Amino acid sequence: MQIATKKERMFDIVNYTFLILFTLMCLYPFVYMLALSFNTGTDTMKGGITFYPRLFTLSNYAAIFRDGIILNAYKITILRTVLGTLVSVFTTGLVAYGLSERTLPGRKILMSFLLVPMFFSGGLIPYYLSLQSYGLLDTFFVYIIPGIFSIWNCIVMKTFFMQIPESLKESVRIDGGNELQIFFRIIFPTSLPMFAAISLFLAVGHWNDWFTGAYFVSQTDLVPVQTYLQLIMNRTMTSFLEKDATMIIFNQQLTMGLFDFAKTTSFSLKVTAVVVGTAPILIVYPFLQKYFVKGVMIGSLKE
Repeated sequence: MQIATKKERMFDIVNYTFLILFTLMCLYPFVYMLALSFNTGTDTMKGGITFYPRLFTLSNYAAIFRDGIILNAYKITILRTVLGTLVSVFTTGLVAYGLSERTLPGRKILMSFLLVPMFFSGGLIPYYLSLQSYGLLDTFFVYIIPGIFSIWNCIVMKTFFMQIPESLKESVRIDGGNELQIFFRIIFPTSLPMFAAISLFLAVGHWNDWFTGAYFVSQTDLVPVQTYLQLIMNRTMTSFLEKDATMIIFNQQLTMGLFDFAKTTSFSLKVTAVVVGTAPILIVYPFLQKYFVKGVMIGSLKE
């Protein structure tokens, strides 16, 4: 067993110290926001909150969750995240598998055709008119169908699929299996870490998306949680209680009984909104991290 030299031990000490300090720097903002969200809003205005709440209270969370709209918004967000991720991964995976076959007729032409919208966008107005012409505005499917296919993810999947030994696919064909059976019996199990990594990125994108709900949906029962929380963060207490043109997509139910003036403030509600919006995805991420690391680090398969 090789004994570490004095220089190696010093390097390890400095390296671990730096990594610990860097980790604390990354974690502190989350700890700080969490402490503020559990602290009385009026007391927070005095300052001095560091790692833990000075006057513990659940009033901020009670104010956020008092309105039933946010609970429905969570249902919309969870449903669009799960359904949108599954549909996108399945659809993009099938297209990528087809393009990974070197014998596919017109393969290079198809790839060139798909690459054009990756670099050039029609803009917001044509995009809005397209959604309108397809009848997707003010529907749940406006969250699913426009993002059902990603050319970037398709390229990543295609590159990965081309590394899978052809002999594995031929063994299924010899047994009488079709291409769909090859995809589920060979491609999907072999590429599971890669699928998990891409699914994680897609799920985070769906969860954090507030833009679609703000500009393409006008019904409160279809608004996702991030759009709802974005409204809370962008409104002061006064504008929240006033009826103005900018809040036309939300009815008065959104603000009825939302504030406890004795313990909450506009700032404390904004901080709590950030915690409420980010906590679920932060809780899920550690369970998928091992697949994410495998998807990044996995090497090519050899015959």
